[in-house]
Amino acid sequence: MVMLVFCFLIIPTTSVFANFQSGDDGAEVVELQERLIQLGYSLSAADGAFGDETLAAVKQFQQDNGMEADGIVGTQTYYAMFKRDLPPSRSGRTSTVRNLISSAFKYIGVPYVFGGTSPWGFDCSGYTQYVFASVGISLPRTADSQYYNYKRIAMKNLRPGDLVFFETYEPGPSHVGIYLGNGEFIHAGSSTGVTVSALGGYYWGERYLGAVRII
Repeated sequence: MVMLVFCFLIIPTTSVFANFQSGDDGAEVVELQERLIQLGYSLSAADGAFGDETLAAVKQFQQDNGMEADGIVGTQTYYAMFKRDLPPSRSGRTSTVRNLISSAFKYIGVPYVFGGTSPWGFDCSGYTQYVFASVGISLPRTADSQYYNYKRIAMKNLRPGDLVFFETYEPGPSHVGIYLGNGEFIHAGSSTGVTVSALGGYYWGERYLGAVRII
């Protein structure tokens, strides 16, 4: 007689929680912003976009409450604000933006090539077009068409993944990069290749034109 022994593997289920951080958006971010306003932190509006203004308010809240001021609303920060646990993880725009930025960093150091659209060499809009294509989003080829064909947003509402534009060698949008948060953007510079720069730096700050939101 053959005895069959069946073993059942019981895998415990756990809730996965997603932090709120720069680049997130939606109704849960509105709730977070409204709570910060209730607590006396400076926000111009509860618009559902976790941009630089919300980041600064979160950091100040964390500092005021003796926590590491990293600007990320994890389990400890969320509980301190709401006196309840962080909600389960979310998907959608957040994961797309994170994948976009991860892809963008793969090409740090790739040289600038006028008209370049591949990892052998990029120009500014060829780089943004290539990186967005890596997450399934098709962009027009040139900086000006990337600027004029999408919703423009104010600098104070910038979120990671937004495109930022500059007037360099001619009037109008002649250079473009991808905003990373914390006042930085990644781009294919003509003298640097793909690099990270400060949005408010001496050169780029004077030439900043505006931004658009794709995601």
